[in-house]
Amino acid sequence: MVALLYVLDEVRVVIPRKEYLERIMQVSDTPVVKIITGIRRSGKSILLRQIQDELKARGVRISSIVYMNFESLIYEPYLHYRALYDRVMSETAGSKSRVYLFFDEIQDVKEWEKAIRSFMVDLDCDIYITGSNANLLSSEFATFLAGRYLELHLYPLSYREFLTFSGLPIESNLKSFQEYLKYGGFPGIHQMTEDENTRYDYIKGIFNTVILKDVVQRNKIRDTDLLERILYFVMDNLDSIISAKKIADFLRSQGRKMSTETIYVYLRALESALVIYKARRFDIRGKRILETQEKYYLADLGLKHATLGFRDATIPGLLENIVYLELKRRGFEVYVGKNDLFEVDFVAERKDERLYIQVAYLLSSEKTIDREYRALSSIPDHYPKLVVSMDPFHSASSNGVRWLNLEHYLLNL
Repeated sequence: MVALLYVLDEVRVVIPRKEYLERIMQVSDTPVVKIITGIRRSGKSILLRQIQDELKARGVRISSIVYMNFESLIYEPYLHYRALYDRVMSETAGSKSRVYLFFDEIQDVKEWEKAIRSFMVDLDCDIYITGSNANLLSSEFATFLAGRYLELHLYPLSYREFLTFSGLPIESNLKSFQEYLKYGGFPGIHQMTEDENTRYDYIKGIFNTVILKDVVQRNKIRDTDLLERILYFVMDNLDSIISAKKIADFLRSQGRKMSTETIYVYLRALESALVIYKARRFDIRGKRILETQEKYYLADLGLKHATLGFRDATIPGLLENIVYLELKRRGFEVYVGKNDLFEVDFVAERKDERLYIQVAYLLSSEKTIDREYRALSSIPDHYPKLVVSMDPFHSASSNGVRWLNLEHYLLNL
């Protein structure tokens, strides 16, 4: 068998995303399709290459590996499930051993799920795919292979990974944290110079590609100006409850009239492209999810600052965004809490665990301290309750509520 589809870049990032790699390799050679999702340029392609390196280190021959990246024009002839199926079956014909199939950005292949299902029937194979679309698993694929796939969502770099990619020790470093706030966690910025304009130009390129290809083209959106206005509104309100009516009122003040349903369509398109994430509200006393007035968070803060600039006044919302993403990385489902008259920044659930978190910039006044602690101490249960802030020191606990320095929280799993 000649693996004509295997293409290896000369330049490769040598720093592994260890946590993700370990989780994937735990299920290698199992009869499930491994699906890696995440916003473009979050590192999915590099992770695929690192999986291949690990397989080769375990004795898998390079001739047993098939890799196709559908962002490359090399694979344009195979953007239909039948052409893809025929090509792979031709390449793997006569193989006496298991083959490993890697398909990067597979959402570009029309009816791709039909080819994947057939490979599982017709080949002894282990399949790994990536996609930059949250709807990847809401297609027929989920029906075709119910219970036979595993999703791993890949986020841009955590703060801990950011330090590793910067070649720095895993410890508090205020200068590096400020850079993380400004530039976010796209791995590619570490291949750029430290010049601010260069880094922001790189992130703007990601922004334009995602908006054009994954939002506008995929959802056939005509009014790109409206789309950008909605996204910019979300970017400027990361720590605020948002409703379609609130956005509609803002647009009306700018001379744009738009129905709330259209606004929801655009928000869902941004969610689908994994540009933003929605955190629904959770009634803590009623123990139910509320269907209105959510919060939205960005996949990466660099997207905001590359397009709107960095402003110190927005730091509280940026910190909240960072904590939201960190909780998601750690496997929590994350909600915005409502407890009678109090709002709780996050209610995080993972299996039988629950955690309540308040995020503050600085606990600089008694009023601020009272507000953050009282929101948590008023919750009538015994799950852990945590206030995190950028203060270097603060009282350790109050009425069962613990405090942690934000950097320490991010660096200690």
